Amino acid sequence: MTPFDLAFVRGQFPAFAEPSLDGWAFFENAGGSYPCRQTIDRLTAFYARTKVQPYAPYPASEAAGRAMDDARARLAALLNVPGDWLHVGPSTTQNAYVLARAFRAGWREGDEIVVTDQDHEANSGAWRKLAETGIVVREWRVDPETGRLDPAALPDLLGPRTRLVAFPHASNIVAEVNPVAAIAAMVREAGAVSVVDGVSYAPHGLPDVAALGADVYFFSAYKTFGPHQGVMAVRREAADRLEGQGHWFNAGDVAKKLTPAGPDHAQVAALAGVADYVDALHARHFGDGAPPAERARAVHDMIRAREAALLAPLLDWLRGERRARVLGPLDAGRRAPTVALACARPGEAAAADLAAHRIMAGGGDFYAPRVLSAMGVDPGHGVLRVSFLHYTAPEEIERLIAALDAVL
Repeated sequence: MTPFDLAFVRGQFPAFAEPSLDGWAFFENAGGSYPCRQTIDRLTAFYARTKVQPYAPYPASEAAGRAMDDARARLAALLNVPGDWLHVGPSTTQNAYVLARAFRAGWREGDEIVVTDQDHEANSGAWRKLAETGIVVREWRVDPETGRLDPAALPDLLGPRTRLVAFPHASNIVAEVNPVAAIAAMVREAGAVSVVDGVSYAPHGLPDVAALGADVYFFSAYKTFGPHQGVMAVRREAADRLEGQGHWFNAGDVAKKLTPAGPDHAQVAALAGVADYVDALHARHFGDGAPPAERARAVHDMIRAREAALLAPLLDWLRGERRARVLGPLDAGRRAPTVALACARPGEAAAADLAAHRIMAGGGDFYAPRVLSAMGVDPGHGVLRVSFLHYTAPEEIERLIAALDAVL
């Protein structure tokens, strides 16, 4: 393996050469990453050359269809799932609502589901709303001090009528990486379906969804260097049992049954840019020739190691900081590099203060008021959240620490 090449990596992102962003350090990646140039190039090419209705029998249309099919196939291969597992919708929140409606059609009143208070509302609210239709909703609660979801507490929530368990791979507030494979196996043993929100994990290395064993895995492409779309991998056996949510005459087409609106053709095609970027990282650091899932695993592990190394000095400094409470673990190996800080100032005000130091960060409840309340933080007061990715430079971490010291 070639040592991590930061110059090469940052060279893949036009934002780092944009004059208006010069001198700013980007620490709001959990809200949306910079897009890689491969995504931008593919989106531009589609609009310039093939912005027509795809799959018709003329050259521009055939090329458009091939671009969309190629994007789905390549992304699915990196996730280590069959191509027909992949569904693309306008957002993860929309995908979750569609999926909840599809599952509900096959359940009976009194059936049970389990949700957590650690989740972003996207993987909580859609399922909780099913209580209005007679579904029993049970809540898997976090530890109020640590924010941790204890897997040992889950069996007591499972029963003969449990149909589904929804939980995050990593919370967008707590950021601890949950043991998805172990939890998914527990859920399967109970005869239920696992739905995993990977929005806050996938940007830190695309997961091997097959190895995780999840029945459904969500993530947002715009947080993984791509266009503003929601991606979900749905196990084919589960998808086949679901009621179609699109036009009745498309009910037999698995690619259309969970996307009630027509897909954004250009953005679906641009998803191939994410695959291009993963392949470019692999070629630069490991060489060519490996199968897609192997390439993705190697890049995943490299990114996780890189980000843990960047996160460690920030957590070391925060460990002795009395002016802010870190939500989640202080061990860089156990969490994603998304750090929520409860401090005396409201989160949005603290973020505005950081902007004076040319640090881009966010403040608020981040659509996760349940976990904030569970941990004793007023969602209205909010938290200051700093989040970064593998393209962040070590000197930017140093600048962040200095700015936090001044702001806190």
